[in-house]
Amino acid sequence: MEFTTEPFDLDEAPAHALAAREVIETAELDAVDVGPFGNTAEGGAERVLTAVDALLRRSLKAGATRVSLQVNVIDDGFGEGGR
Repeated sequence: MEFTTEPFDLDEAPAHALAAREVIETAELDAVDVGPFGNTAEGGAERVLTAVDALLRRSLKAGATRVSLQVNVIDDGFGEGGR
């Protein structure tokens, strides 16, 4: 997945960005890359979905006015039977 939170602040990371990063960095994901204009993470479908739920809830509660999110599924069988 890839995500950004807004509004941006080039001088200091806003509370919503810090909240989102904390969620992703503490989630049990396989790979995490945190940057100033975009963040990426990889992992199994259930772990990613759990992290996305927490990411949205915590960053919005911390003041995000927009969260841009992209999730790509790489064949892990998740789509079969709606598991």
